[in-house]
Amino acid sequence: MIIKNKKTILLGFISTITASVILTTNSAQANSYERQNNQTSKLEAYLKFTRIVGIIEEQYVDDINASDIIDKALKGLLANLDAHSSFMDAKETKELQVQTHGEFGGLGITVGMRDGALTVIAPLEGTPADKAGIKAGDIILKINDQATIGMTIDKAVSIMRGKPKTEIELTIVRKGESHPLKIKIIRDIIEIQSVYAKTIGDDILYLRITSFDQKVVQSMKKAIKKHPNTKGIIIDLRNNPGGLLNQAIGTVDMFVDKGAIVSQKGKIPEENLVYNATAPNTDTKTPLVVLVNGGSASASEIVSGALQDHKRAVIVGEKTFGKGSVQVVMPVNQDEALRLTIARYYLPSGRTIQAVGVTPDVEVSYGEIKKAEEGISIKERDLRRHLESELQKVDGIKVKKDKNRDKTVITEEQIYKDSQLKSAIDILKALMITQEK
Repeated sequence: MIIKNKKTILLGFISTITASVILTTNSAQANSYERQNNQTSKLEAYLKFTRIVGIIEEQYVDDINASDIIDKALKGLLANLDAHSSFMDAKETKELQVQTHGEFGGLGITVGMRDGALTVIAPLEGTPADKAGIKAGDIILKINDQATIGMTIDKAVSIMRGKPKTEIELTIVRKGESHPLKIKIIRDIIEIQSVYAKTIGDDILYLRITSFDQKVVQSMKKAIKKHPNTKGIIIDLRNNPGGLLNQAIGTVDMFVDKGAIVSQKGKIPEENLVYNATAPNTDTKTPLVVLVNGGSASASEIVSGALQDHKRAVIVGEKTFGKGSVQVVMPVNQDEALRLTIARYYLPSGRTIQAVGVTPDVEVSYGEIKKAEEGISIKERDLRRHLESELQKVDGIKVKKDKNRDKTVITEEQIYKDSQLKSAIDILKALMITQEK
């Protein structure tokens, strides 16, 4: 009985090995066939492309050489991958170098593609576009006399950039307007202050971040240190189009002491990175409220989304733009380059930003809050300015602006003109009271 069982076991073992060898062989053959099919398909695709280039070169109505055909094909190929990838010829590559390293005249707007339309992500505060009245969400229909339908972002930016003090006209479509608007803007050198610090009352610090340049974290720390009595902080990221990733990470790291801040994932393993928070010099106690809107993009979405996922801040305002991809510029040769999307950003919870954006915890539309008894509710420190404004309405008298007015203080009158800011203050005060108790 025992010998028989051993034979049975042995035969069963041999059968299992044989079956495994057959399956492994079949699997290896299948993989080999699949690789051969992939190589064949790839070769056929390359041959098809070559044949079509040859046909166009021989029979197209206008003279065009193979080099120009391939350049046009590459532009179309990259443009059809996503809105942020592109093939840059020698001229466009040089313009990018000027933009990165040189001085140029611009409008001060960040643009992106939304549903195939060239859309303003945000005008930067204090720039020519901002002063001319360009708003986040405006669709640019024409730049001077050139229609933007089918135009790449690179091409649009190239046209809008130019010599300082020269004029450009944008035709825009704006939500709520029955007809397209034509707005003339004078180009200028773009100089941006990235962080504005103001106080609200005696214990709230308001930090407005216009873009994430290399001094954001340093400026925020300096402002917080300057106001030691702060019991609550509002970070305003509205119309902030983004900027440097390390500054966005550094901003979150100021208020989160552990866990992931953001990760990026792509096809190449080396591009799969996770950026974690660190414990030293972290404020985990001071209540935070973050303001966002449709003009908040990229780095702004990383900051607001990470603070939201860590339950470190209440996010107030409107849904953000949805720009959460990573681009790199790769030289093709000495003169040409590719701008290619190689990864996407993911928030601590694992959700993506790309084309989705960040939804606020409390959604509030922008607008002015009307007060039932405005005259009675205005405090004494704002009364003079209010009366001067009313006098101007009645008599048309121009009153000189008070140059000595403290611009680092947000007044009650200013708060009531911004419903999102008013909501943020109310929520922050509730958080501050809860913490005190």
